[in-house]
Amino acid sequence: MPTIAEQVNEVKATAASRLPEDVVAVFGSDQAALAAAGVPAGAVAVGDTLAPFALPDATGQTRTLEELTAGGPAVIVFYRGGWCPYCNLTLRTYQRDLLPQLADYSARLVAISPETPDASLSTQEKAELTYTVLSDTAAELASSLGITFQPSEAGLTTQRKLGVDIRTTRADNGTLLPMPTVLIVDRDHVVRFVDIHPDYTGRTETNDTLAALQKLPR
Repeated sequence: MPTIAEQVNEVKATAASRLPEDVVAVFGSDQAALAAAGVPAGAVAVGDTLAPFALPDATGQTRTLEELTAGGPAVIVFYRGGWCPYCNLTLRTYQRDLLPQLADYSARLVAISPETPDASLSTQEKAELTYTVLSDTAAELASSLGITFQPSEAGLTTQRKLGVDIRTTRADNGTLLPMPTVLIVDRDHVVRFVDIHPDYTGRTETNDTLAALQKLPR
């Protein structure tokens, strides 16, 4: 099976061949700027304890951190939204390659974005995801973890020209987004693994998550 990085590179190559050069240039400039800025100071780190949270799932039912970690560690994935091709391929890859192995670690997988439950349900159905998808209104949880960024105006304008307005799938009409991030949190809500990608095309590989789970006490 191809890695996530290999799939991302395919998406980038396809975009470069099909999109106008000025569009590709804007997105490339944004990615480079985010990568250069790096992980925000004060971002969530290994050893931190997550504060309790409660977020609605794709059906509107409230899910809590306590519930997510009741049976073992939680693998928490932050993604930008269902409009993001890099997010979609990652969520599908986790469904195919990561989820089937999590029972070995009594771990639960959950994905979180700033989109509404309705939008999350659409993402869940289109990608045929069987794990929990949660809505983080206004990216408040992601902000509390220090992993958010504000897209450039040039990038947002370019997206809208392509027919994508990220505000339309959100309750807050906002544009603040989480950096692609994977956390592993134990039953005591202590963060045991963190992988934050400032460049939104970067993603955590399945093998890296599994390697981190293997290090946790059983």
